[in-house]
Amino acid sequence: MINANSKLRDPVCGMAVDAQGPYSSLHEGVTQHFCSAKCQGAFDAEPARYLAGQAAPASTAMAATNAEVVYACPMHPEVRQNTPGSCPKCGMTLIAATAGVQAERSPAASTATPIAALDVAPGAALYTCPMHPEIRQDHPGNCPKCGMTLEPVIPELDAEENVELKDFTRRFWWTLPLTVVVTVLAMFGHQLGLFQPGPQSWIELSLSLPIVLWAGWPFFVRGAQSLIHRSPNMWTLIGLGTGAAFLYSVAATVAPQAFPTSFMSMGRIGVYYEAAAVIISLTLLGQMLELKARSQTSAAIKSLLGLAPKTARRIRADGTEEDVPISNVHVGDLLRIRPGEKVPVDGVVTEGSSAVDESMLTGEPIPVSKRSGDKLIGATLNTSGALVMRSEKVGSQTMLAQIVQMVAAAQRSKAPMQRMADVVAGYFVVSVILIALTTFVAWGLFGPEPSWVFGLINAVAVLIIACPCALGLATPMSIMVATGKAATSGVLFRDAAAIEKLREVDTIIVDKTGTLTEGKPAFDCVIAAPGFAEQDVLRLAASLDQGSEHPLADAIVRAARARQLVLDKPATFESGSGIGVRGTVGGQALALGNTALMEEAGVDVSPLRPDAERLRGEGASVMHLAIDGRLAGLLAVSDPIKASTAEALETLRAAGIRVVMATGDGITTAKAVAKRLGIDEVYGEVKPADKLVLVARLQGEGRVVAMAGDGINDAPALAKADVGIAMGTGTDVAMNSAQVTLIKGDLRGIATARLISVATVRNMKQNLMFALVYNALGIPVAAGVLYSLTGWLLSPMIAAVAMSMSSVSVITNALRLR
Repeated sequence: MINANSKLRDPVCGMAVDAQGPYSSLHEGVTQHFCSAKCQGAFDAEPARYLAGQAAPASTAMAATNAEVVYACPMHPEVRQNTPGSCPKCGMTLIAATAGVQAERSPAASTATPIAALDVAPGAALYTCPMHPEIRQDHPGNCPKCGMTLEPVIPELDAEENVELKDFTRRFWWTLPLTVVVTVLAMFGHQLGLFQPGPQSWIELSLSLPIVLWAGWPFFVRGAQSLIHRSPNMWTLIGLGTGAAFLYSVAATVAPQAFPTSFMSMGRIGVYYEAAAVIISLTLLGQMLELKARSQTSAAIKSLLGLAPKTARRIRADGTEEDVPISNVHVGDLLRIRPGEKVPVDGVVTEGSSAVDESMLTGEPIPVSKRSGDKLIGATLNTSGALVMRSEKVGSQTMLAQIVQMVAAAQRSKAPMQRMADVVAGYFVVSVILIALTTFVAWGLFGPEPSWVFGLINAVAVLIIACPCALGLATPMSIMVATGKAATSGVLFRDAAAIEKLREVDTIIVDKTGTLTEGKPAFDCVIAAPGFAEQDVLRLAASLDQGSEHPLADAIVRAARARQLVLDKPATFESGSGIGVRGTVGGQALALGNTALMEEAGVDVSPLRPDAERLRGEGASVMHLAIDGRLAGLLAVSDPIKASTAEALETLRAAGIRVVMATGDGITTAKAVAKRLGIDEVYGEVKPADKLVLVARLQGEGRVVAMAGDGINDAPALAKADVGIAMGTGTDVAMNSAQVTLIKGDLRGIATARLISVATVRNMKQNLMFALVYNALGIPVAAGVLYSLTGWLLSPMIAAVAMSMSSVSVITNALRLR
C-alpha cells in the first residue's frame, strides 16, 4: 500500500503518490494497477518500482519504498544503496540521489528511463554528460568520468549563451596576444637580438604564467579531478602534457646550472613555454568550436519547444473570453482557436470546422479536416475556420510535452555500438600515458642529442594528440541528431538501441485494427438470434462496451447512443483477453467477442454462422453477444483501410521485409483485408498470448522481428519483439511497450524510421572508424616512429591542432544527419 510519505512519484508530474488508493496519484483517474490512461508506465505490484514497459532491475530502481534517501556513486551510478558509505568499485563516497547523480536504467532494460520518473523535485532541471548519459544530477557541473561540462537533459528555449563557451571564449581572446608574443620570441627572439638568452627565458615565463595558470586552469582542475575520481580522460593527458612542458621550462629558467650542457640550445637551456601556451590556446579554440557544434545537436528539441503557444483564449462560463497564459489552462476549459492561431493544448473540437496543419508534429504535409468530436493536438496550426475546443491534456500530459521528453530520453541513451568504444576508452588513456613514458625513455636513451629534450617534446606530443573525446562522442552525437530529425518526421525512438536494431529487421508483424485500418470503425448492423430483439442486443452490447477502450467497442456505443438507447452501467467488467469482453449488466452475464470467446464460453454460434461469414467476407468485424451462456445475436462493424497502408506495405516489401498480419478479428475478415493489401501470411482470432508465441517462433527461426500495433492486446508482443512499433493514435500501454512510436499512426513512418536507422548506424560507424584511425596513425607519428625514415617529428603545437579538430570533425559528421 502506497502512502503519502512514499518516495514513489507520479511519472507525469513528478508529484508524490497520495493515499487515496493502492496505486493512486494526484492525476485524476490514475487509480489502477496499470495506469495506462495517464502515465507513461505502471506502478508495479511492489510499489517500490516504476514500470515503463517492463520493470527495471532492482539494482537500478529509482527509489526504495521505505528509504528516505538513495545513495549512488558518481562514477558508477549502478551502485545504489539505502545507507551512506563508499563505493565497492572505486571507493568514492556515495552521494544522496536527491542531490547527486541519477542513474538511468541498466543496459538490460529495453527502454530508457522516463525523465519524469527521476527522483528530483517537480520542475527541477536535470543535467547529464554528452558522453556518459548515465551521469545525471540536478545541478550544473562537470562529468566525473570525462570532465565535460554537463548539459541540461531538456534544453531551455530562452537559455542564455552556454556559460562554459563564454568562459572559454574570454580566456582565449584575453591570452591569445600573450601566446602570439611568446611564440614569436621563442622562434625569432635570438635572431632579432632583442634579449639575451637568460633574460629572454624569464620574459617568456612571465608572459606564459597568465596563459598556463589562468587560461589553462580549467584544464588542470579537470585533470586533477580525473585522477581523484580514478577516471583518466582527455584532461589527464592535456594536464600532463602542458604541465610537463611548462614545469620543465620553469626549472630550466630558474636553475639552468642543474642541466647538462647537452641541453643547451642557442646559448641557453632549451625552454618550451611556447609549446605549453600554444597547446592551451588551441585547446581553448577547439573547445569553443566543439561547444558551438554540440549546441546544434539540441536544435530539434528547441524547435519542438518553440512550437508551443504562449497563451490561449479561454471562454468563461458567462460566454465572455479572455487571453490567459498557457500554464493557466486546465482540463475541461473551453478554448477558442481563431484562423492562423496555434492549438494551445490537446483536446477535442466542440464547435466549428477547419483544416489543421499537423506537419510540425506528425510530418503529414496536408492539413487535416477537423469537426465536432475530432481530436486536436497542441501546437498544431489552425489554418482556416474558427474552432472551439475542450481541453483534455495540459502541461506535461500533452503530446508535445511527451514527444520532447521521449526525444530527450532517446538522445541521452547509449547505443549498443558504444559499448565497444567504452571498452576501448577504458584502457585508452592509461595506454597513452605508458606510450608517452616509453617514448620519453626510448628517445632519451637512444635518440640523437639533446636526446632527453627530444624525448620530452615527443612524449608531450603523444599526450596531446591522443584525444579520447573523439571516440567518446562518436555515437552520442549521431544519436542526438538522428532522434531530433526523426521527431520532426513524426517518428519517436525510445532509445538508441532501437535506432541501431531497426535496420536489421527482416520481418514485421502488423495488427489490423488501428494499424492497417483507420482504427475508427463505423457500426454496420445488428442481427438478433431467434427469441431476441435487435434493439436489446445493441443496447446490452453497448452497455457492456462502455468499459472498453477498443475502437470497435466505441463504434457500438456511439451507434446505441445515436439511436437514443438507454445504457446501463455494467456491474462487472473484464477485458484484456484479446478476444472480447465479459461482464454483468442488469443481472445478466454477458460475453461479447469473436468465435474464440464463444467457444471458450461454450456458446453455440451455428444459428448465425451464415450471416457472420457473409459479413466477414465483406471485410466487416463480427462480434457475437451471449446472454447467460446463450447466443443472442451478432454485431458487425467495419473499419476502412488507411489510405497510406497499401503504399507503406509496398515500400516495406520492396526493402525485402516479410509482412505478417496477426489480428484478433475473425479469420475470414482478416483474409478479406489481407487480400486487398496483398498480404500472404495471415493469422486471425489470435489472443495476445498467440501474438507473443508468433513473435517468439519467428525469432526462433532466426528472424529479426518488428511488431506494429496500437492496442492493449498488442503490448506483450510489442515488448517481446526485437523492435516494437506503436501507433501514436493507439493506447498509452502500447506506446509504453514499444521502442518506436509513429505519431501519425501511419505505417509509412516505419519506412522513414528504417531509413533514419540505416543512415544513423552508418554515421556512427564512420565516426568510430575516424576516431580509431586518427589515434592509430597520430600516436605513432607523435612518438617519432617515422623519424628514422623521414626525419619527421610532430610538434606538440601541431598535435594540439589535430586533437581539437578530431572532436569537431566527429560532431560535424554527425550533424550531416540533419
